[in-house]
Amino acid sequence: MAINLKRTSAIHNNGVRMVVYGASGSGKTSLIPTLPTPLVISAESGLLSIKDADIPYIEVTDYDSLMEAYRFAAESAEAKEFASIAIDSISEIAEVVLAREKRVNKDGRAAYGEMQVQVLEIMRAFRDLQGKHIYFSAKCEKAQDEAGRILYSPSMPGNKLAQQIPYLVDEVLALRVEKDGEGNTQRALMCDSDGLWLAKDRSGKLGTWEGPDLGAIIAKIGGSV
Repeated sequence: MAINLKRTSAIHNNGVRMVVYGASGSGKTSLIPTLPTPLVISAESGLLSIKDADIPYIEVTDYDSLMEAYRFAAESAEAKEFASIAIDSISEIAEVVLAREKRVNKDGRAAYGEMQVQVLEIMRAFRDLQGKHIYFSAKCEKAQDEAGRILYSPSMPGNKLAQQIPYLVDEVLALRVEKDGEGNTQRALMCDSDGLWLAKDRSGKLGTWEGPDLGAIIAKIGGSV
């Protein structure tokens, strides 16, 4: 078989894949309107914060409706008008899949194992959609290590699944809400881990902190907006 040598400089930007996690109320859903032409796949029934943005969405209530949403995003002519697909949230979708597996599998460990396999397949399927930016929002997990430090990372049912997330996407960003010196609330995306909050920037083009604007982040990375 002939080898077809390629050059990395010729790689076509096929969209940015990102996970943004944060505490409840931090504004993960509110980031969606900053995406280029988004379609929302919602499993949380929490879109009130972006009501005025009038963004199209598909509601996911079970595994079958999730698969229908994926087929729409992957195959329909209507989906071609959307530059971004926002899955809100992958934590809730994992819970939907886990609930389904628990109904058909009485062995709890086996149900968690099958859930992990299916959610990873779902994330890869959305990640690999051609010509789309993919945004997964996730809940925030707070855990304590052996030294007593509080660590923060995306929350998923099952530790093994949470550990796989950074390997699936280009960006893992923590949405932080903090008070400044004058007591004003500030929101920012943390793009580099500090040893307590998990974050990564595969592009190498983001600062440690970026403003809460996903379109601006995609443009900075070099993606089409």
